[in-house]
Amino acid sequence: MKLLILGGTMFVGRHLLETALARGHEVTLFNRGQHNADLYPEVEKIRGDRNVDLAPLRGRRWDAAIDTSGYLPYHVRASAKLLSEVVEHYTYISTFNVYPEPIMPGIDEEAPTLSFTPEQAQALEAIKVFDPNSPEARQFRGLYGSFKALSEQVAREVLPGRLLIVRAGLIVGPYDYHDSFTYWVHRIAQGKQVLAPGRPSRPVQFIDARDLAGWIIRLIEARKTGTYNTTGPDYVLTMQAFLEECVNTIGSNARLIWVGSQFLVDEKVVPTYELPMWHPNESAMIGLASINCRKAIANGLTFHALRDTIQDTLEWDASRPPDAERRGLTPEREAQLLRDWYNQAW
Repeated sequence: MKLLILGGTMFVGRHLLETALARGHEVTLFNRGQHNADLYPEVEKIRGDRNVDLAPLRGRRWDAAIDTSGYLPYHVRASAKLLSEVVEHYTYISTFNVYPEPIMPGIDEEAPTLSFTPEQAQALEAIKVFDPNSPEARQFRGLYGSFKALSEQVAREVLPGRLLIVRAGLIVGPYDYHDSFTYWVHRIAQGKQVLAPGRPSRPVQFIDARDLAGWIIRLIEARKTGTYNTTGPDYVLTMQAFLEECVNTIGSNARLIWVGSQFLVDEKVVPTYELPMWHPNESAMIGLASINCRKAIANGLTFHALRDTIQDTLEWDASRPPDAERRGLTPEREAQLLRDWYNQAW
């Protein structure tokens, strides 16, 4: 199979590429070459910026395409329209954020997604340039789910009968530069007292990027279409069980200190950035950690053992440069929070 990947050099894209190559497919990457440009010298690379010009893709044919980087509806429409003439199958990587909040526990693919009036859709689709690092980006931060929901809609319009939509939540494992899951693996490997946020019994969900990539490639091979929720594991996992598995797998002397969410709010701890996999409004977010993925599992989605994902992530994390930028609490901030938590208790 000849496969085109839009993106392909950061996280999920790398796993898609590696899986496709391992299964004997011929892969072409289309991206700007700004990240890991020297990786995979045996792979054809077409340099270009989907935000500006898709012309380098003209005059070529592939069996299938995977859009890992489509964020703005305008760009998704442009790529889907151009590639509709040269590919038989198109995969769009979406997100659980397309579901309106609060997300109800057990939500499945039949649930309504964010909707728009024609005027709202026209306004969103008119946005052609978006730099997440620009000062102007603040006004769009709350529109991530809206952009992705409209992008799904656009892709369906352009590619009826040929579209696979993959909705994902927290994706983890090697190459996880987002430092969500990786933060906890790294932090617990350091040992000593570890600040663990919120209720120990709250559910968590995530998927190893290798499981997601392998499943996507298999579905493309089978020319499967439709919309799928994709996360794991295939059992109820709590934050406490996850962190304790990290301790046991790593063989760390870490001791988990559970700190209440209200205290963390009062101390202005920043969710996701300072404490990954924690949100102050736990009751409102429980649905996002209770997504129904039975449809994907029935169609072949399988999962690495949690201990293997932890161990492999730890090994990859150890290969990062010592000065790599990381999310999470600094040692000084964590120590101060724990001291204040203890003092409050007395």
